[in-house]
Amino acid sequence: MTRTKGTPVTGAALRNVALAALAALLLAVFALNGLQTSSAAFMSQSANATNTASAAVDWTPPTVGIVTPGAPLRGSATIAADAADAETGIASVVVQWQSVGAASWTTLCSTASAPYRCSWDTLSAADGAYDVRAIATDKAGYATTSAPVRVTVANAFTVVLADLDEAVRGTTPLTATLTDADPRATYGVRFEYSVADANSWKSVAGCASIAGSASCTVNWATTSLASGDYDVRVVAWPTARPTVVMISELSSVTIDNVAPTATMTDPGSVLTGTVTLAATPADAHSGVASVAIQYQPSAGGAWTTACTIVDEPWSCRFNTVPLPYGRYSFRAIATDLAGNSTTSATITGRLVDNTVSSISLDDPGAFLTGTVQLTATANASAGISSVAIQYSPAGSGKWSPVCTLAAAPYGCAWDTKTVADGSYDLRAVLTDSHGKQTTSAVLAARRVDNAPLRGADVQAVNGGKAGVIDAGDMLVLTYSGRVNPASIASGWDGSARAITARVRDGGITSGSNDLFDVPNTNLGSVNLRGNHVGLWTTAQFSATMTATTETINGVPSTVVRVALGGLTSGSVRTVTTTAAMIWTPSANATDLVGQRCAATPVTESGPLDKDF
Repeated sequence: MTRTKGTPVTGAALRNVALAALAALLLAVFALNGLQTSSAAFMSQSANATNTASAAVDWTPPTVGIVTPGAPLRGSATIAADAADAETGIASVVVQWQSVGAASWTTLCSTASAPYRCSWDTLSAADGAYDVRAIATDKAGYATTSAPVRVTVANAFTVVLADLDEAVRGTTPLTATLTDADPRATYGVRFEYSVADANSWKSVAGCASIAGSASCTVNWATTSLASGDYDVRVVAWPTARPTVVMISELSSVTIDNVAPTATMTDPGSVLTGTVTLAATPADAHSGVASVAIQYQPSAGGAWTTACTIVDEPWSCRFNTVPLPYGRYSFRAIATDLAGNSTTSATITGRLVDNTVSSISLDDPGAFLTGTVQLTATANASAGISSVAIQYSPAGSGKWSPVCTLAAAPYGCAWDTKTVADGSYDLRAVLTDSHGKQTTSAVLAARRVDNAPLRGADVQAVNGGKAGVIDAGDMLVLTYSGRVNPASIASGWDGSARAITARVRDGGITSGSNDLFDVPNTNLGSVNLRGNHVGLWTTAQFSATMTATTETINGVPSTVVRVALGGLTSGSVRTVTTTAAMIWTPSANATDLVGQRCAATPVTESGPLDKDF
C-alpha cells in the first residue's frame, strides 16, 4: 500500500491489508501443494466491517446409486437409493423417472435424510419399461447423478423368459410366459437378441397373437451367428394397445457352435497295475465340460470308457488288472458346455500285461568241477513256454545256453569240461506263453576248475590264547578230493606224524602277510593275513600232522590237520585284527591216481576272525 504524506492509517485499513496478505499467502500455498481436501465438516471465516473471507474443506462429490428392484413394480412401489459423502455429508437426494427413450426426467421425490426412499404410485403410469435415477447433493454443493436403472411397471401383466442353458448350440428353443394377463385379451410376443452389452437388438421370431393364458415358444437357429456371449430378451404387448410394451429381464447365454479340441496323452507300454490316463482338451468359447477316456482291444470291438473327467487336470488313475493280456488302443472325447464334442486321434498298440512270473537258479556251489547239475524254479500266471539256463564269463554279459527246457523239472547237467577253467556267471531266463521274459538273479563268479585236485578251504582253530599262535592251536586244510598222503610227505600214510611248523615274516613291504608252512612237505603255504612275528624273523613250533578222509558236499575229500605244540624258536606277537587266510596248495600233491593238485589259491570261508 502506498501512503501519502500526512494521510493517517486507520485500524480498518490495517485489517484490510492483513486480510489481503493472508489471501495471497493461501494462494501461494495452493499453488505449491495443489488443492487439499479434508473430511472435517467446518468452515473457517475471518471478517471485518467491510470484508469477509471463507474457505470450504469439501472438494469431493458424493456417491449415489439406485437400489435395483427385485421384481416388476406394481401399485405403490418404493424406489430406494444409496448415497454417501465422507466429508460434509449428504444435503439431499432427488429420485427421478422417465419413459424409456424419453427426452426429460420427472422428479419423483426429494429427501434430505437417510434412508433415501420414495414411494411411486405406479397405477398412474402405463405398464411398460422405465428408467430410474438418483441425484445426490452434498452440503458443499457438489452433486452426483447415478447411472439409470431399468425397471418394469406391470400392473396389468408381465412376460417372463424361460431360463436358458449357460451355453447353447444349433437350434435352441425360446419360451415366454405371460402372467397376470387378461385371459380375454390377446398379446403379441417377440424374442430378441444382442451381442452381450451392445444393446443392439435383432428379432428372432415370436407369436403375433396369443391368449393371455398361453405361452409362446420359437426355435432360435444359432448356427449362422459367431460364437460368443449374447443377451436374450422377450418383448410383449396387448394387441389392442401395442404401445403398452413389457420387456423381460435379460438372460445371458453363450453361443458355441465350434467343437473343442482333444489330444490323448500316450500312456506308454507296457501297462501294469494302476496307471495314469490323461488328455489335453481346449475350447475357446463355452469351455470344456468333460473328457471321457476310452480303450479298445487292438483286435477290435467296442470302445469302453475308462473314466470321465470334469475338471483339471484332465487325468485319472485306471486299474488295468481286470483287462485281459494284450494290446489296446486309447482315445479321448472332449465335450464342451454347449454339447459339442471331439474325439482325439487314437493311440494304438499299447500292451497291457498283468501276468506274474518268477524264476530262480539254485546255487551249484562256488567251485564247479566235471558235470554239474543246474536246477531252476519257475512260475508264471500266463503259463511257461520255456526256461533257459545260461552261463557267461564273469562280468562280461556274453550269455551262452547250457540248456533250454520246455517243461518241468527245469534242470540239466552241465559238463564244465566244455569250457575253460575260470570264473563264470550263471542265470535262468523264463519265457511265458505271451513271450514275456523274466530273468533270475545272477549267481556271480562261480569258479570252474577241472584240475583233478585243488584246495577247497582253510580254517584255524584256537586252542590257546586268543590272537596268539601258541600250543593247542590247529590249522585245517581241506582238499576238493582224496589225496595220496605220500605225495604230501614221503612215506606218510595219513596217521599222526611229528613235524616242525613255522611262521615267517611277510617282509618289510607286507608285514601283515606272515606265512605259515610245514618244511619238507607238499602242503604249500598259508598267508595268515596278520603280523604274527617280528620283521624278518621266523618262529618254529613242534607239531603233529594227520590226514583223514571226510565227505565234503557229497564228495570224499582229504582233510589235513596240523596241531601245534610248544614254541621251539623265535617269538610271536598278539594280533587284534580280523582277516581271511589264503592257502596256496602245492602242485606236488597228487590224487590217488597221480594227477597233480591245482595251485589255485583258496580263501578262508566263513566270517572274519583273528584265526588263532
